Amino acid sequence: RVGSLWVWTLRETRAAKRIASKKVAMIPSLRAGLGVVEGSLEQVPSGRVGNVGMYRDPETHLPHQYYCKFPADIENRTCLVVDPMLATGGSLTAAIQFLREAGVKDIRCLTIVSCPEGVKATLDFDPEVRLYTCTVDRQLSPNAYILPGLGDAGDRIYGTK
Repeated sequence: RVGSLWVWTLRETRAAKRIASKKVAMIPSLRAGLGVVEGSLEQVPSGRVGNVGMYRDPETHLPHQYYCKFPADIENRTCLVVDPMLATGGSLTAAIQFLREAGVKDIRCLTIVSCPEGVKATLDFDPEVRLYTCTVDRQLSPNAYILPGLGDAGDRIYGTK
């Protein structure tokens, strides 16, 4: 169909509209977020891609940045920060801070599995952010993993440990 995209699920098909804006940027967290970029770009074919690379310290659970690169006109774009998991909110709030410092006004965060602690931390940090998630699991474990969760999203996507 013209102007529509067919989306297949396990149970049914439906028609959905594509996002037409040329002023969208996907900002995946490296590396797990890369696993959802391709599918996201199918919905926003004219979108640009930036990256935020962070790892979580195993002791303190705080994020540490090792890479950050955005499209040149990032301040004029709606930014979709994509990360499969929202646990503590540390990495997501750091990405939001980098985007705010770059002048971005419209930030939307897309996650698959979240927990209440991460949702609260993100929205407390920046109440203007729009946060979309598929499910909110019950809590964080003492090691700051989502319960019941899925484990490490990057390891699951790429078959690593």
